[in-house]
Amino acid sequence: MKWKVGLVQMDIAFGDPKENYKKAEQWFEKAAEQACSLVVLPELWTTGYDLTRLDEIAHHEGEDVIHFLKEQAAKHQLHIVGGSIAKQTANGVKNTMYVVDKNGNLLHEYSKLHLFRLMDEHKYLVAGEDETKFTIDGQEAGSFICYDIRFPEWLRKPVLNGAKVLFVVAEWPLPRVDHWQTLLKARAIENQSYVVACNRAGRDLNNVFAGHSMIIDPWGAVIAEAGEDEELLTGSVDLGVIDEIRRRIPVFDDRRPDFY
Repeated sequence: MKWKVGLVQMDIAFGDPKENYKKAEQWFEKAAEQACSLVVLPELWTTGYDLTRLDEIAHHEGEDVIHFLKEQAAKHQLHIVGGSIAKQTANGVKNTMYVVDKNGNLLHEYSKLHLFRLMDEHKYLVAGEDETKFTIDGQEAGSFICYDIRFPEWLRKPVLNGAKVLFVVAEWPLPRVDHWQTLLKARAIENQSYVVACNRAGRDLNNVFAGHSMIIDPWGAVIAEAGEDEELLTGSVDLGVIDEIRRRIPVFDDRRPDFY
């Protein structure tokens, strides 16, 4: 299975879902023009980190976002890993990712497990408890949001259950861009999986974001990497190579989980 993936490294209008819908529509059109088969959005792409106003701008049960993603997927025949949004629930606001297929079917929902206290997420958001593994286009994958990548045991879980590609969406700040790059490469190598990681560009009132969205192969080689500015980063992912790589270095057969 091969995909041409497009990573939407967009600058997010702070606290303005209406404007960000317009931006996303334009990026989906560009992705379709460039013959992408799968598109990834960044974390909290409808609101940015306008956390203090989530009571006003969070999406009730994600309903409008789900409708928008389904519509765009069917219109452009794109599989969409829909970044994440602020989902208003009866139990509080969650940082939630939706995945839809090219026919407009909702396949998967994942709410961020690890809340990032350095950006006050724990004050305004509640953690999810969802499984990360899902199936898209017949392929097993895992879904993660930003801070999750600092927890290697969490990314290993779907791989042990068959995942071959790990999707990461983020609003990762520029001062720690070297951590972003190093952690993503490590997660690819140790899991012998593709890592497809979409970060945002631009800045908000308190942060400058790193960009540097990346597509990394199971050997840790960078297939494509963006700069700091807005762009649609594209690259090809060939999931057919993974079984051979895992045979060559049988990491999963050689694990000793009885000791750790």
